[in-house]
Amino acid sequence: MVETSVRLLRLLTLLQVRREWSGAELAERLAVTTRTVRTDVERLRVLGYRIESHPGVGGGYQLGAGSALPPLLLDDDEAVAVAVGLRAAAGGSVTGIEETSLRALAKLEQSLPSRLRHRVDALRTATVSAAGGGPTVDADTLTAVSTAVHHRERLRFDYAGHDGTVSVRDVEPYRLVYTGRRWYLLGWDTDRADWRTFRADRIRPRVPSGPRFTPREPPGGDAVAHVLRGVGSTAWPHPARVRLHASAEQMAQRIPTTAGLLEAIDGQTCLLHTGGESLGNLAAFLGTLAVDFDVLDPPELRAVIRDVAARFGRAAGPAPGRIAVHPGADAAVEL
Repeated sequence: MVETSVRLLRLLTLLQVRREWSGAELAERLAVTTRTVRTDVERLRVLGYRIESHPGVGGGYQLGAGSALPPLLLDDDEAVAVAVGLRAAAGGSVTGIEETSLRALAKLEQSLPSRLRHRVDALRTATVSAAGGGPTVDADTLTAVSTAVHHRERLRFDYAGHDGTVSVRDVEPYRLVYTGRRWYLLGWDTDRADWRTFRADRIRPRVPSGPRFTPREPPGGDAVAHVLRGVGSTAWPHPARVRLHASAEQMAQRIPTTAGLLEAIDGQTCLLHTGGESLGNLAAFLGTLAVDFDVLDPPELRAVIRDVAARFGRAAGPAPGRIAVHPGADAAVEL
């Protein structure tokens, strides 16, 4: 019985690491006959694993998706990755899955061997989250939208605009984009005959979904870039456009995609679409880039930068070698 159980686990592991195996290959790996392989495959099917078989010279066995969730086999790295992901989901930007994530995490950690539990604990205690504080999205909403995207079905939903006005939209959904602060849906609005970007937390899907459609090519061929460019004026209280005196390739290594969108101008300059919670925070962020820049808009940012520069200048004091004259002093003092 023990040998059979071990062999079944080994067979399942083999089926997970490669798309398709012939019966002879599996028999050789497991050191059994092809008849035993057929018997073991039937045992796995009884346990809930959907294993497809194709007869003939080019046939073989392939692990497919079943109707029920069977036991999973994870290697060490996969188990740690799932545990970390569940912990992040428990405190993330999707509502309704926090408790479910914690339950799944508790089950997983209970079954982890001590060496892996220590790795998960080390990651948990040594890591803090700096994720943006954007609005959360209902898990059912994300599921409904992502299902429509996957099946290429038109989506009808109630949408609450910035002013609170609710309208009914009919959209060919293309992609869900997560910017680190908010979830957005990029889709073709059939009524307006144009691409539109919708905040997912303001979407209330209507059922059933609409007819199937053939996906269109997104503007510029890049859904993420289009969304980041489009939401620049709404994702931040203070949006800005800045010309950086460095190439887009150089700045891409310093600026994360969640902080703004880079557009190449030439080999020495690029355009940054960004923003901040305040103009002061935005000025401080631009100062950390360590390159020269020109503020294109808003004009108010230039005044804030001048104030910050003057404050820094006073804090730094006179440059070495300059003469400072103090009121009431008999002589100048060389610094």
